Amino acid sequence: MTTEASPPAAPAGPRALARQRRRRAAVRFWRQYRTHRAGLVGLAALALFALLALTAPLTVGSDVAGVTDAPGRPMESPSAEFPLGTDRFGRDLLGLLVWGSRVSLLVGLLAAVLSVVIGALVGITAGHYKGMYATVMMRVTDWFLVMPALVLAIALATVLPRSLGTVILAIGVTSWPTTARLVRAQTLAVESRPYIERAKALGAGHVHIMTRHVLPNVMPLVLAQTTLMVSGSILTEATLAFLGLGDPTVVSWGGMLQDAREAGAVSAGDWWYLVPPGIAIAGVALTFTLCGRAVESVLNPRLGVAR
Repeated sequence: MTTEASPPAAPAGPRALARQRRRRAAVRFWRQYRTHRAGLVGLAALALFALLALTAPLTVGSDVAGVTDAPGRPMESPSAEFPLGTDRFGRDLLGLLVWGSRVSLLVGLLAAVLSVVIGALVGITAGHYKGMYATVMMRVTDWFLVMPALVLAIALATVLPRSLGTVILAIGVTSWPTTARLVRAQTLAVESRPYIERAKALGAGHVHIMTRHVLPNVMPLVLAQTTLMVSGSILTEATLAFLGLGDPTVVSWGGMLQDAREAGAVSAGDWWYLVPPGIAIAGVALTFTLCGRAVESVLNPRLGVAR
């Protein structure tokens, strides 16, 4: 009895091959990331912060920020009922701390993404087109670099209406120059490779070269820069809120510090009003920094970042 041989499997298409490469790259990235103990600690802490922010409506309720019908007396010290005490309106500070994580993380992430997108766009185009365009864009970048970013953000937040969108815009449009410089240097290195010359000889246009050849090669740098930028964006948001330039209708960690200052918590020694939001800001900034350093070390092992 003879058996017919099964026909050979059809070759995988380009999309399937691309998915396989991305899957293998993700597995390889995670395998290397796991070797960084500080990165794993930062990732676990980040997951905890994200879980608190996402479950805040279930754990503390959306009415925790209301000043009417506050559950406690103003400026109560920590107790069994209020583990972190109450604020000047009698609101539970623990609930405000959990609810404020939503705004602080959201503003930090969106502002960092906006900053990196602007920086990547300027860096890639300036590295590709060169000439007068690159000269003008780099001089603009240098101007933003020498100007204090916080001062520019304060100026924008003062002129524009007070809202979360204004805070995100103020942080994003003032913190992109470093990313632009790094991405431009990487773009110049990529465009000096022989396959770019071959692509140009085959008739590839500017958009094709920037999106199909340059962008995939600078994406690891952009990813690492995004994770590092989030911590700075969160600190800047807290600073703007502390100075009274944030959205007064939402609760954030910087806004809690500003309320504590206005309530005289510093002179009165009400530490429970000041310390928890300050520790939260420092903790989430450290968390993103640890994750960013680990990502940077995995994507560019030559940096030799300590594990």
